[in-house]
Amino acid sequence: MGRGGQRPDGEQDMEATNVAFAVLLEDSAEELYDQAPCGYLSTLMDGTIAKINATLLEWLGLSRQQVVGRMRFTDLLTVGGKLYHETHFAPLLQMNGEVGGIALDIKATDGQRMPVLVTSKVKSSDDCEPMLIRTTIFDARDRRAYETELLRGRREAEEARRQAEVDRKRLQEALAVLQQSLLPAELPTVPGLETGSHYHTASPDLLGGDFYDLFPLGADRWAFFLGDVCGKGPQAAAVTSLARYTLRAAALHDPDPVTVLTTLNTVLHERYTGSDPRYCTAVFGVLHPGSDHVGVHLASGGHPSALIQRADGTAHYLPTPDGMLIGALPQAQFTPARTRLSPGDTLLLYTDGLTEARTGPQRELYGEDALRAFTSEQPATGPQALITALTGLLAGFGDGLDDDTALLALGVPAPLPTLTSEDLT
Repeated sequence: MGRGGQRPDGEQDMEATNVAFAVLLEDSAEELYDQAPCGYLSTLMDGTIAKINATLLEWLGLSRQQVVGRMRFTDLLTVGGKLYHETHFAPLLQMNGEVGGIALDIKATDGQRMPVLVTSKVKSSDDCEPMLIRTTIFDARDRRAYETELLRGRREAEEARRQAEVDRKRLQEALAVLQQSLLPAELPTVPGLETGSHYHTASPDLLGGDFYDLFPLGADRWAFFLGDVCGKGPQAAAVTSLARYTLRAAALHDPDPVTVLTTLNTVLHERYTGSDPRYCTAVFGVLHPGSDHVGVHLASGGHPSALIQRADGTAHYLPTPDGMLIGALPQAQFTPARTRLSPGDTLLLYTDGLTEARTGPQRELYGEDALRAFTSEQPATGPQALITALTGLLAGFGDGLDDDTALLALGVPAPLPTLTSEDLT
């Protein structure tokens, strides 16, 4: 201490500096509160505004004199905000002492709504009596705009998804109609012959290239064919249509199977030359009904051999080796074959979607041997029964069947059993 109890000059200077620094800190804290990037306000427990910062006043377009002591917090909210405050916000605040991150809208004097996030906390006295409610309000306009844009994007995406699904269904319906136009609506009735057919579409979104038909040639003769065009889609459908009508027209001119397939080869090779070659496999045949059998004369171009189920329960292939793809070369060799169908016999034609199906854990090819074994296990009760059994087989392949499959079965009905006197008694 100095003379007369006075502190030295150095100590007085230090104290003055500390006071000035404290005042500066206080001014800075007050300025931070008033000019903060978010809104601050304090209310009495009944909601009357006791303190509010300049940031929130600017958002509201109000002066401090208009607000402090004259308005309640709920007066700053929209009608919907007031209802939410009374039914949810205030009860939660009373129960928990704080509520955080609640999305509300405040209203400005110009009628504009401003989305905000509100956090409130109760300030209590030393004896735990609630005194004030301190509230922080964050500007949520950018967040609301983002959420609105995100919601709009989701709605647009959902609408696009729904429209795509509608378009897909329409496309599938159109493709189904077009696919049916490439197949006979139903097989004709052939005297003394039973028939059956089935077409499995691997994908409803793509046109398949498998085809078959049965039609009269006159003079009690009937022609049939079954084939498989390379590829899928509109291009394959165009080849299918060309092949069907060429086979029909060629058969009416000269029904010899080798001649018919040769004509188809010439048409396809001339039509699809250059950078986009198209070809197919096919079996074409002619039926010659007799008194107790049906003669079959057929030829194959690169197609799986026909399978015959005999009335005695055996099954074997009708060999047609060395038949070449149709349309791949200007000159092609086709293999003819003949057989007879007696009562109870069935001739089965199929496309390779059946034998190339994948089965088992190792996804092995089903194969021709398995098809022959399966056919021999079926009762020799006619083409339609065999087609029904094969339809069940195809369904059992599940996702292992990834290609279109066409089936055509032609057979001579077995004679009805003769009733004896013992059967009648």
